[in-house]
Amino acid sequence: MKLAALFASLLALSILPARGAEVATPNDTARFLAGLPPATDSPLAALARDASWQDHANRFNAMFAQEDKTHLSQIRAFAKSYLPKPHDAMLYMFSGPDALHALAFFPDASTYVLSGLEPVGDVPQLTSLPRATVSHTLHGLETALNSLLTISFFITKKMQTELRPGPVFGTLPVIYVFLARSGKTVQETTFVNLDGAGNEIAPNAPGAAKSAAQGVKIVFTSGEGSKPQTLYYFSTNLANDGVKSSGFLAFCGKLGVADSFTKSASYLLHSGAFSTVRSFMLDHSGTILQDDSGIPVSYFDRKKWQLQPIGRYVGPISIFARNYQPQLADLFRREHPIPIDFGIGYRWRTNESNLLLATRTPEQAADQKPN
Repeated sequence: MKLAALFASLLALSILPARGAEVATPNDTARFLAGLPPATDSPLAALARDASWQDHANRFNAMFAQEDKTHLSQIRAFAKSYLPKPHDAMLYMFSGPDALHALAFFPDASTYVLSGLEPVGDVPQLTSLPRATVSHTLHGLETALNSLLTISFFITKKMQTELRPGPVFGTLPVIYVFLARSGKTVQETTFVNLDGAGNEIAPNAPGAAKSAAQGVKIVFTSGEGSKPQTLYYFSTNLANDGVKSSGFLAFCGKLGVADSFTKSASYLLHSGAFSTVRSFMLDHSGTILQDDSGIPVSYFDRKKWQLQPIGRYVGPISIFARNYQPQLADLFRREHPIPIDFGIGYRWRTNESNLLLATRTPEQAADQKPN
């Protein structure tokens, strides 16, 4: 009897899944959400055979193919021509989850730091969710991403509506999609908070729950043999009353001289309420690429910065009409703007889009020291 019982127990163990077999890797999760097939041995492979996922994959294939043809390929060509010497760090203030443009404009950064008010969110193991919930999640991603892929910026209310309810929510699933669709392989994902001195702390560390900068750290690679790159997203208040004590700028300062990028930023950097972030960008950036919703041109000291207008400046859209910049209009008239064949920002139509490339003068660049 004892031998029979032992044999029965061994047989039962042999047909059980190995420990952890139902845990999908972050990369398979990112690919699945992006409408790309996960590994054949992934627990998500069965879900990828569902008709709802197949439809999702077909829609994303069409959306991203169009985006690459009419937008991203042009941005990559622009970056290769006009941003040939990137810094190791890339800062994207007021980005939300827009890793897509960060990677297209600055593909070779070692560290990306994205930030905004949108929550980090979560992506639990999708195999633990009802199939109907997974299907709803995929549809929500399609709806939320449609605006960025159509007009180059997120409609915040739509993103909040589609991605806040449910177990899969926030910026993380969107960032996963953009990484996967940019050809990246997610190696590791870790939730991190910052203390007041800008140090990374675990979310369960003492005092971490009071952190004013809660984030996620994603390590990824761009191909076999490539060096790991790191993308952070922090949900944090960038206004003066929040950013001074959050530790966020202290964290960014530790990365040294950076490339900064801003677009569709609601003209917040025009306001005195965001002067701390504005000053930080001017003090810590080697290059700033922005549309007219970024730092007003009047704040750039021409002894410290070389300014190159790009595209066409026709002024803000109507709801931001008060943020028209006569000095920027004059710069575009005088300095022979570089033409561009892609749309960007609130003026997303190609013949209306503008960018400003601000590069620190050689003398200033030589004097600039990282923190």
